[in-house]
Amino acid sequence: MQTTYVASSVMDELMKDACEIVLPVPGTLIDGTVVSVSKNKVLVDLIGVATGIIAGQEAHDSAGTLKSLGEGDTVSAYVLEEENDDGLVVLSLRKASQKKTWNSFVESYEDSKVISVTPNEANKGGLLLNVDGIKGFIPVSQLAPMHYPRVNGANSSEILIRLQKLIGLDLNVKIINLDREGGKLILSEKAAESEKRHESLAKLEVGQKIKGSISGIVNFGIFITFNGLEGLVHISEIAWGHVKDPNDFGKLGDDIEVLVIGKDKDKISLSMKRLIPDPWIEAAKRYKVGTVIESEINRVTAFGAFVKLDEDINGLIHVSEIADEEVTDPNEYVKVGDKVKAKIIAIDPDEHRVGLSIKAVTVSADDDEEKPKKKAKKDEVEEVVEEDAKEEEEVTETEE
Repeated sequence: MQTTYVASSVMDELMKDACEIVLPVPGTLIDGTVVSVSKNKVLVDLIGVATGIIAGQEAHDSAGTLKSLGEGDTVSAYVLEEENDDGLVVLSLRKASQKKTWNSFVESYEDSKVISVTPNEANKGGLLLNVDGIKGFIPVSQLAPMHYPRVNGANSSEILIRLQKLIGLDLNVKIINLDREGGKLILSEKAAESEKRHESLAKLEVGQKIKGSISGIVNFGIFITFNGLEGLVHISEIAWGHVKDPNDFGKLGDDIEVLVIGKDKDKISLSMKRLIPDPWIEAAKRYKVGTVIESEINRVTAFGAFVKLDEDINGLIHVSEIADEEVTDPNEYVKVGDKVKAKIIAIDPDEHRVGLSIKAVTVSADDDEEKPKKKAKKDEVEEVVEEDAKEEEEVTETEE
């Protein structure tokens, strides 16, 4: 009797409903079901194909996954070895977390996404971080204006002190370079804010009042950050009077209002003094050429001495106006704190200049003293003439 085989769809249906068998391959991620959990060991059923083990340091990842695992949970692990001496597949939660994190970084890099990171170390060149064993670096040049360490003379020790204050802060960055072989990242906070910065710069106009905070104080001025931008208040724009040290006008982090006075691409010039009335306007009304004032010397330079006229106004006694003789060193004639009398010889409110002269007062005083002497001499001459005339009259009368 001939046997007849009839095609059956039963096996096909069973195969259709069966899970896809995934063999453990070292260097890849594999999912499994937790069979048991002990202090430092997890057994995992790899879909009936094999049993995996996660033990020792490989059971600890940055997310603390081990603490939340229980029997029956699904877990994703990294395959270290296909089989150990006990016939178990060696797995790692630590490496799995690192792999997922790296994949996330790669995705963010390729899509130019903004991510949040937390630096845990600083050196003179920038900030360092470590996420699941993956090292990242934010160079100083890639910090946003608010965090850029503005210090005098690029002093490396001061830069490091400023950078150390950023450790532990959450920073928004973009990955600008990714070393796939070395597993390292170069990050930029400045790039993460570029879009916001361009939008703010486009809206910024000269003459606009803005509120910001002091991000740096150097010898030549004060840096202000606002809306992702940074501008400079030059030392000449801090106050109407002479500014010796910008540190006298604020400290890091202070809130401040300034006026935009210049904009050249991303270079922004700001002013503090122009938000208050110009004292030189009133000074031009009070002080007139020819007026003699008495004031205190508050600064001596090689080219002359400055006297304080008002709170924000200084006048200059040029070296040529200190004495009625050649002056090579003003310090030999005047010093800070001296009170002197000087005549105003020039006023230029537009240039914010008042010129004074000590010698003009001295010469004038000498002239005043000379006048009585000349008058006395003239009187003496007149008396002699009168006496001579009188004697001549007497002689004439006698002769007659």
